[in-house]
Amino acid sequence: MEDVRDAGISGPALELFDSVPVAIAVTRGPEHRLVYTNAMLRARVGTFPMGTPIRRAYAGPSKEDDFAVFDEVYRTGAPKERTGAPIFAAPSRRTGEEEYITSSLSRVSFDDGEHGLLIIVMDATEQVTTARRLQQVADERRRVLRRYQSLIRVSADVIWVADLQGRVIEPNRAWERITGQSWEESRGHGWLEAIHPDDLPATIASWRRAVSDQVECWKCVYRVRTEDGSFRHFEARGVPVRQDGHVVEWVGTVTDIEEQWRGQRRRMLLDSAAAATTDVTNVDDLLDALANVVVPELADGCGFYWVIDLSEDLSRGGDFLLERVATAVRPGLPRWPPFSGERHPPGGGMARAIRRRRLFCETFPRGQPPADLLPTGTRTWIEATEGNCVAVLPVVVDGTVAAVLTASTTGDRPPISKGDLALLRELIDEMQDRLSNTMRFQRTHRIALALQYSLLVEPPRVPGLQIIARYRASPTAAEVGGDWYDSFVLPDGATVLVIGDVAGHDLRAAVVMGQLRTMLRGLVVDRQEPPGLVLARMNAAMKALYAEETASCVLARAERCEGGGYELNYSVAGHPPPLLVTAGGQTRFLDAACNPLLGVPYDTPCMSAREPLPPDSTLLLYTDGLVERRGEHLDNGFERLRERASALGPMPLDIFCDDLLSFLPRRTDDDVAMIALRCSRSSAGYAGPQ
Repeated sequence: MEDVRDAGISGPALELFDSVPVAIAVTRGPEHRLVYTNAMLRARVGTFPMGTPIRRAYAGPSKEDDFAVFDEVYRTGAPKERTGAPIFAAPSRRTGEEEYITSSLSRVSFDDGEHGLLIIVMDATEQVTTARRLQQVADERRRVLRRYQSLIRVSADVIWVADLQGRVIEPNRAWERITGQSWEESRGHGWLEAIHPDDLPATIASWRRAVSDQVECWKCVYRVRTEDGSFRHFEARGVPVRQDGHVVEWVGTVTDIEEQWRGQRRRMLLDSAAAATTDVTNVDDLLDALANVVVPELADGCGFYWVIDLSEDLSRGGDFLLERVATAVRPGLPRWPPFSGERHPPGGGMARAIRRRRLFCETFPRGQPPADLLPTGTRTWIEATEGNCVAVLPVVVDGTVAAVLTASTTGDRPPISKGDLALLRELIDEMQDRLSNTMRFQRTHRIALALQYSLLVEPPRVPGLQIIARYRASPTAAEVGGDWYDSFVLPDGATVLVIGDVAGHDLRAAVVMGQLRTMLRGLVVDRQEPPGLVLARMNAAMKALYAEETASCVLARAERCEGGGYELNYSVAGHPPPLLVTAGGQTRFLDAACNPLLGVPYDTPCMSAREPLPPDSTLLLYTDGLVERRGEHLDNGFERLRERASALGPMPLDIFCDDLLSFLPRRTDDDVAMIALRCSRSSAGYAGPQ
């Protein structure tokens, strides 16, 4: 302190620096000799004799350039401040750790005119370290952000950011490129507009639960409408971003998994088909199982049809019959009766499809299928359900088209895609061996069925009347039976309807059936008289020509009344009575003209009866296979038929007949034949029975 006073600086003034919490030193002259150090500086770097040049006193790791600032301030008098590495450090401070100070240098004047420096030093190591750490974090965040932005530009995935409430808050070009949605359309919850309507409820519910429960990882698979209007499967994943333990936002990706999904779906369908048909030996059951695999995965409706050749060679052209034996429909759509049988001409669209023996698909406006392509039952169902597409796939067994598969989509569902068509074909190809084995068991049955149909005829087309006939052979019998139907128009304008059944179920019964049908036709045309008289003559002929045979029969004439409408003139010979169903669903069995079996001797005349046919009423003639069941009283079968027919009264006549054959329980060892007449078509649309 004596040196300081000698230098002309007030001692009490310098004593004020002894207690300040910063390091202070005073130097004198151009060599910067120490003339004062306070306690804080001495504690930091040690005690040195006054008069020692600062370069020698604090010769530490500091660079020589660090002392140049002393000379500059001494020469110019301009104060300097520096933050960074120490401008001087003592050997005792060589700790190996980097230290940082903030220093202030200013020139002072002594009484004798000499100049010196006032040095004020503060430790800034903690502040600099913290600042550098913050800078490193900021730099790292900028690098991450640049990587994230670059990833978005090159990634095939959609990378999204949503706020705490689950609303998308950042635009993404990948989503816009895939869906065609602009940022304004997709922001917030707008992205949901691109989700398939069938997947939307589950997607919304899943995302809401994830946001509400703040799950660690959200995952959801849904279909997205792409820019071209098609749908593809995407998998969305999202995770919450937390700050101080609280969720502040969500980030995630949306990845196109269409090919992966198709592969998994293909394996699932093939496995399902194999599992559903294991140990199935009945071909009808096998086709029914396959139809329920196709629906709803590939289509909304599916049907399998037997192809029954009614000519010598279907491939060269000729009538053939399609007998529907299995159906499946998506839940919520009208039921599709699994049985139907109808003839097809050789020049129709279905005949061309069968001859080509390859899968084809046709799309069309909703509810407007091609008129000549499909069986009537399928076309009616497509019209009622607003179908938009149908695929037809012939099933070839041993070089012959044994069956045909039809698959349809309806309503808002897109038409069957090329990928699904290929999968449909692969499904049938995978089942080819099993189909071939089971269908071979049915070969004799199909041959017998073709023979049976060759003995039957298509009902005539009569203005004001609709007539539909159906025949369903026993699924367990390999031979033809004796059931038959017939219908034709007489010269007097009456329309004749016949239903009959020859006792027995073998080739002999079929031969007799054909002969009796021809004989009855001749008798009816020969004398246009009441049906009872015709049946009496028929009975007399049978006693002479077929003494050992018996048969049941209903013979009816639909005659136009003078005041309009129709009246039924009928007679029943040992056969189940006709059923009359009004448009309102009232039913009544016509049993006023019952007579003994044909072939049974009796002397009393055969009775006839007349019955008015109300507008839009349905007259049903049928064989006993529709109402008989083993071990059950026949009255129960009649009541079942009456109740079902009442419910079906307003239905189109083909649906009316197909439903009765499809859903009424019956004996599996008996054939069923039916012929139905309706005075005029009902205006009610097809909605399916409840």
